[in-house]
Amino acid sequence: MFKQIKSDFPASIVVFFVALPLCLGIALASGAPLFAGLIAGIVGGIVVGIISGSQIGVSGPAAGLAAIVLSAIGALGGYENFLVAVVLGGVIQLLFGVLKAGVIGYYFPSSVIKGMLTGIGIIIILKQIPYFFGYIAPKGEGTYTQIFKSFTNLNLGSTIVAVVGLAILLLWANVLSKKGRIFQLVQGPLVAVIVGIVFYVVFGDSPTVGIAKENLVSVPVPDSFSSFTNQFRFPNFAVITQVDIWITAFTIALVASLETLLCVEATDKLDPQKRVTPTNRELLAQGTGNIISGLIGGLPITQVIVRSSANIQSGGKTKMSAIIHGFLLLISIIAIPTLLNMIPLSVLAAVLLIVGYKLAKPALFLKMFQSGWKQFVPFIVTVIGIVAIDLLWGIALGLLVGIVIILIKSYQNSHFLNKEANNDGKPNIKMTLAEEVTFFNKGAILKELDGLEENTYLTLDVRKTRYLDNDIIEILEDFSTKAANRNIDIQLISERGIVENPDSYIQFFKLRPKKA
Repeated sequence: MFKQIKSDFPASIVVFFVALPLCLGIALASGAPLFAGLIAGIVGGIVVGIISGSQIGVSGPAAGLAAIVLSAIGALGGYENFLVAVVLGGVIQLLFGVLKAGVIGYYFPSSVIKGMLTGIGIIIILKQIPYFFGYIAPKGEGTYTQIFKSFTNLNLGSTIVAVVGLAILLLWANVLSKKGRIFQLVQGPLVAVIVGIVFYVVFGDSPTVGIAKENLVSVPVPDSFSSFTNQFRFPNFAVITQVDIWITAFTIALVASLETLLCVEATDKLDPQKRVTPTNRELLAQGTGNIISGLIGGLPITQVIVRSSANIQSGGKTKMSAIIHGFLLLISIIAIPTLLNMIPLSVLAAVLLIVGYKLAKPALFLKMFQSGWKQFVPFIVTVIGIVAIDLLWGIALGLLVGIVIILIKSYQNSHFLNKEANNDGKPNIKMTLAEEVTFFNKGAILKELDGLEENTYLTLDVRKTRYLDNDIIEILEDFSTKAANRNIDIQLISERGIVENPDSYIQFFKLRPKKA
């Protein structure tokens, strides 16, 4: 691991530059103490970095959880109560890892997952617009009211910093990052933050273009070790029996695990060495990180694609780059908290607007629409549900729509019907059953059988059928009596050969050889 330190150390500096404003910005978007974002970044880098089996993944506070955190802090009655849910979420993630649930991400339709990330991106954008214009809303004011008032109550200094910062981010990402290694080592978010600090140093809080104190980062400045430790918040375990705490904990565990597993899949594909991250070990690492983060006042943690891709693009080879970046974050909050308090909130909002846009690109909507209604409908339902209600409802609605679509397609694809004329003029109907036929297909098959004309030959081809539900067998059993009354001859074709007018379908299917 230490053999690659020449590559890992420069990469860790880049990741630190990216992570520092993101830790603060995500805490801001989450409605949590800004120090909580830094705690999560430190724990994600050092603790998760050591335990994880990923060589190039970097963990920390995730934008994808900001919406959950924001609503949960208010709903649970305070940040200390919310921390209990973070700790319990980590415990649930440990159970996921022990139970080998690393494949959980594969059981959610990609359309729902994309909708989840898109909805989260839209919420991040909506929540950052007031900060972008320097409008600090009173507690309890609605998001859309805040957005409307931010246009009419903008702070000129904050807005200038935000616009300049946004321009720097776009210029860096689209032009300068391709001009040389120096522009890859020094990241756009850091430059935007430095410009914001310089602006504040020059203009201060002057009434014209200055930035008021409430529009700046507010990290406690310790003057001793004891005052530093007093910044940490601790869970209020007195509320551990409340149902809402457990619901939030399970939501955090599920969403954090999904986001982590998606990020693992993405980073493994980006890894030049094509190493494979053990997913169950990753869940154990993330669970441990969330327990520790929650115990000392930090935000929930996931593996994050923004930091991980920055690590890969900067030449990181092993997990040392993630671990070192965690130590650099720790040093910064001890050594330069005064400097951190000069960062305008509006420049962090600009950073988060880019993050939100990357999650909710307009091109993705077009791509999902072009993929067909079976992909687009669950996607858009998930997005609307998340934006209009909340994250959990959005995912649940999208998943429900996805399941309904699967049932509709299963209903349609249970069998194939072919109609021919026989030599004696009687119609010959061939029904080929699908590989798996379940009780969901009862209606479709029963409708076809009841619609057969009298004096018909019916051929049932079950050679490709691997699973036939007992409900379907009972339908065939009942139909044999109806067929005799309507002069319908039945021929059954299986891997054992042809059976004319079988006496018992139940007995036949019980005795047929099992397929692998």
